[in-house]
Amino acid sequence: MSWTWEYVFGAEEAARTAPPAFLTEIERKADELVRAAEAQYLHGPTHDGDDPKGDDIVVRGGMFRYQIVVRSERVYVVQITYLGF
Repeated sequence: MSWTWEYVFGAEEAARTAPPAFLTEIERKADELVRAAEAQYLHGPTHDGDDPKGDDIVVRGGMFRYQIVVRSERVYVVQITYLGF
């Protein structure tokens, strides 16, 4: 398994109607989160501790909320909010 990110829950549905430039910003930040998590949790599937607390990230146009699940080697984008700024 290798680290990656994906939309889940309502974020997947919201991404279908969000502006492409906004989604590009989310994807860029999600890629950064994946690289950071991969470096910090080298042996993800054997991780026996708690997953780190998720957080919100502000990007151009709005924000998104993510959660890292170490054992799955995934960064999940669980909510996106387009504000148009």
